[in-house]
Amino acid sequence: MAAEIGTGPSGKLHRRAVVRALLRDRGRLLVIGGLGAPAWDITDAGDAPENLPLWGGMGGAAMMGLGLALAQPSRPVLVVTGDGEMLMGVGALATIAVQRPANLSVVVLDNEHYGETGMQETHTRHGVDLAGMARAAGIPDSRLVTRAEEVQALREALHAGAGPLFAQVKVDEQSLPLVLPPREGAILQARFREAVLGPKAHLQ
Repeated sequence: MAAEIGTGPSGKLHRRAVVRALLRDRGRLLVIGGLGAPAWDITDAGDAPENLPLWGGMGGAAMMGLGLALAQPSRPVLVVTGDGEMLMGVGALATIAVQRPANLSVVVLDNEHYGETGMQETHTRHGVDLAGMARAAGIPDSRLVTRAEEVQALREALHAGAGPLFAQVKVDEQSLPLVLPPREGAILQARFREAVLGPKAHLQ
């Protein structure tokens, strides 16, 4: 797997290869994609009804994942988001730590930039340690991922159901072609609801 992931021009991990590795043979995994590049990344790995890519609501991805994990304790839940989005919603880490959902993993693709608004530097570019913040909040399995060989261990952990898990994955800042999910929020919501609750979800 490590050879398949590779790195970008900066020598950091290739974000879409990381996401593809995490979502390969995903089974019953439910995925929340934070707005912007993480939503494009999960779509590049394969658009699926079990994906809920966010087109807005910056700062809310981790809390949405928490709510989903608590409501569906038998399903593994993965939040894939960015460093800017996580910094905006960093208080979610404390709530996740207190609730301790074993089925929730939060993976932050940290390119140290706000990719959707002009590539301004985020605070992680200047030393802010999101994994350390998550650990201090009370999430014991909080890890910094910088090497391709660490991605397989992360993949195994997020499927193991021993969470909550937090991972800050350092990825290349290269801008990539957009791979857009459906734009209509009602369609995304309806298909995700049906994937979770079954074909008669509209009656519930």
